Amino acid sequence: MSTQSAETKPALSVRNAYKVFGRRGKEAVKLLENGKTRDEIESLGTAAVIDATFDVKPGEIFVVMGLSGSGKSTLIRMLNGLLPMTAGHVEIHGADIAKTSKKKLRQTRQNNVSMVFQHFALLPHRTVRDNAAYALEVQGVSPRERTKRAEASLDMVGLGGLGDKFPDELSGGMKQRVGLARALTADTDILLMDEAFSALDPLIRREMQEQLVALQADLGKTIVFITHDLNEAMFLGDRVAVMRDGRIVQIGTPDDILTHPADDYVEKFVQDVDRTRVLTAGGVMEKPRAVVNLSGGPKNAQRLLKELQLSAAFVVDRQQKLQGVITDREVTKLIEAGSETLDPAVLGFAYPVGEEVPLADLFGRSVESPVPLAVVDDDGRLVGAIPRVTLLAALGNVPSSTTGIDVVGGDAATGDGTDNSTGEENTR
Repeated sequence: MSTQSAETKPALSVRNAYKVFGRRGKEAVKLLENGKTRDEIESLGTAAVIDATFDVKPGEIFVVMGLSGSGKSTLIRMLNGLLPMTAGHVEIHGADIAKTSKKKLRQTRQNNVSMVFQHFALLPHRTVRDNAAYALEVQGVSPRERTKRAEASLDMVGLGGLGDKFPDELSGGMKQRVGLARALTADTDILLMDEAFSALDPLIRREMQEQLVALQADLGKTIVFITHDLNEAMFLGDRVAVMRDGRIVQIGTPDDILTHPADDYVEKFVQDVDRTRVLTAGGVMEKPRAVVNLSGGPKNAQRLLKELQLSAAFVVDRQQKLQGVITDREVTKLIEAGSETLDPAVLGFAYPVGEEVPLADLFGRSVESPVPLAVVDDDGRLVGAIPRVTLLAALGNVPSSTTGIDVVGGDAATGDGTDNSTGEENTR
């Protein structure tokens, strides 16, 4: 058995974690392990977290989502030892905080894990700069160094030049930015964020979400983010854990949870999510059916189009990089002219999109395109195609294969994928 490299080890690992509030917590855990429900052990204590198990990868945003009372806020406080576990293990870089000393736990909080709270938790008698530098002060860092690092963090979150202000001079969004700056100044690799944006107005909240994603991309922090807001979870999360009644009922990417909910509860929970913000081109694309090589020649292209009963094909080079689209009319002209190669000059535009592009950005391009959208990877290689029927079906979570026609602009597309009104070809 091969050993896991340091680079691939989880930044945070949780195994069979329980939190039962009450004097008979250990007894309650044994009953829960034997299949008893949360309600059945109520006389022994309140089970807030039941058998939580998951890993958080270095550099990912892991979102824990659930309604009020689901146990998500209790769970995040177990991750840095603010709440001791009744049973189970939480490992940070391989060290089990359930077994560590109080001194070592304090060092872990100072060096490895920072927390951003819902209600800012700023010190009102300290300036913005001093609030941002507080963790470094606790660590004994020199005043000059902590000021330098605090100012850099304030610049990162858009509060440069406001270091001398006091918290009561700031708006709610600005206060939350100070809380984030404080976590960044501590320079820990793991950030725990408990409903960090829920007290903000919708517009400011969206700005903070976008800023967090941008900061994470630049700094590579590992983030565990708690929220009850579904759209926020789907926007932020590389992976999302859905909690219900103390248990994690599903863990997956936003695409996975939207398109393959684990049970009726998750399905109902996500039914109102804005799918256009969550689903991506890579998540809904299909395998292209008609693909010809630029060097393959027009006769080969004609044969493929006849076999598939299509009137257009994607054209790629030897490295599978997308070159354009060729129609049956252009193929016929090349054959009549005696050409043995596909002339790049006659290729149509293929409307390529990246795998991470959200569906919200695809509709305009799809309307303009006479063929399915081509999905390409970072190197320009063709990896998939998105016909309009697939794009529309994704919004309603309806498999495109269940319909024999695609209605585009009020006209029906034939079952072979050809749109009689616009010429869209099902080049899948």
